[in-house]
Amino acid sequence: MDNKESKDIILIGAGILSSTFGTFLKNIEPEWNIKIFERLDQPAIESSNEMNNAGTGHAALCELNYTVEQEDGSIDVEKAKEINEQFEISKQFWSYLVKNKAIENPSEFIRPLPHISFVSGMRNVDFLKRRYEALKSLDMFEGLTYTEDHKELEKWIPLMMEGRNSNEPLAASKINEGTDVNFGELTRKLIKNIEKHDHADVQFNQEVIDFKQLDDSKWEVKVKNLKTGEVVVHVADYIFIGAGGHAIPLLQKTKIPESRHLGGFPISGAFLICNNPKVVNEHDAKVYGKEPAGTPPMTVPHLDRRYIQGKESLLFGPFAAIGPKFLKNGSNLDLFKSINPSNIVTMLSSGVKNMSLVKYSVEQVLQKKEDRMKELRRFVPNAKDEDWDIHIAGKRVQVIKDTKEHGRGFIQFGTEVVNSEDNTVIALLGESPGASTSVSVALEVFEKNFPQYINKWEPKIKEIIPSYGESLIEDSELLKKIRKETTKDLELNK
Repeated sequence: MDNKESKDIILIGAGILSSTFGTFLKNIEPEWNIKIFERLDQPAIESSNEMNNAGTGHAALCELNYTVEQEDGSIDVEKAKEINEQFEISKQFWSYLVKNKAIENPSEFIRPLPHISFVSGMRNVDFLKRRYEALKSLDMFEGLTYTEDHKELEKWIPLMMEGRNSNEPLAASKINEGTDVNFGELTRKLIKNIEKHDHADVQFNQEVIDFKQLDDSKWEVKVKNLKTGEVVVHVADYIFIGAGGHAIPLLQKTKIPESRHLGGFPISGAFLICNNPKVVNEHDAKVYGKEPAGTPPMTVPHLDRRYIQGKESLLFGPFAAIGPKFLKNGSNLDLFKSINPSNIVTMLSSGVKNMSLVKYSVEQVLQKKEDRMKELRRFVPNAKDEDWDIHIAGKRVQVIKDTKEHGRGFIQFGTEVVNSEDNTVIALLGESPGASTSVSVALEVFEKNFPQYINKWEPKIKEIIPSYGESLIEDSELLKKIRKETTKDLELNK
């Protein structure tokens, strides 16, 4: 294959993953032709939208599900280090774009905000203390502090301490270098930048309806204009499916072998939102608790200060709900259409294995506002009904697949990259922490699907991501240097 030959790439979806991949690709291969097709009328309407996610810059600073307690009582911090490094990689990418004026005004999409872990009860207090001891000496978690003192907690989280029993066992760990990220605004900035490039075309109200691979390995992609009904066939060397919850049905339409034995379980998210300035001003952090026993990681309760389009609010949740749609703007037939002869056993096996998750989701569906307020009062004892409203957030589709390790019907939590054997189809499936780690996902895609180009691209990639090819986990001096630069470029020290 001639490395100088221009390629045609179709990206499906105009969310954070497609916009990140497209932006990165335009920087390393500006002559390649990119087309982005989005079925809605603007970018970042679904899961990337700032009102459809919690906006946490997932760096494992406060998320307890990334530091798992082992049977011997030790705390496994490897996942936390991995997630932290991936977020540092994302910040390098954003920093590069700001320095090169590809995007402007970083404070519109990323702001400094303390990240706090908070627990109650003796057992959880003991867990958090052991977690703190396991993390405090790591350079990645420099500045992490811990307290069980109620007076100190009143300074950290005054809203959450009002009305508490002075004898209640409580603990919290805090790190001031956390962030609040507006992924919707970031996505819009990235798409706007892509539109400025030569050899790039972003089209809205365009739905990809079918695929056909040709004898030369290229793909015919049928795209329907949802305003006119016209169907146009486009030809591409590579297809990148970054369509959120709709990625699984699209992947199935390619009919590649890797789409078999693969399904999805859609979960809706809901939050309680507070816009009362008096209440909002009492809480200036993202505070994560511990997920209830027997529930999946995405149920971790958290109370977040949010900054969205100049407005400040608090979000508490998430509350899960099940429904057949794969997208917030999807169809009630999405789940049923995704079931086929190749994955029906996978899906049924998953249902049998995960009855506790199904039961939990059904219980969440049946919750009324008063039930959700009870959950909130575990965090904010004096919360008043009139200050909080229910907000329906985005959809998440948990990937269900067969694995050698876990057998049939394993639910995958996190982001899953699926590649065709010939590397012409790339699909990104799953959910959190996908947005925060989207740049690492893009790098993984480059390395796996474009091996013949990676040596040529490496100098440019290292210009964009100075830590590329090196470990921020192992090299503390490099970590400190890069953090100093990204903090300055992204204006996180203001």
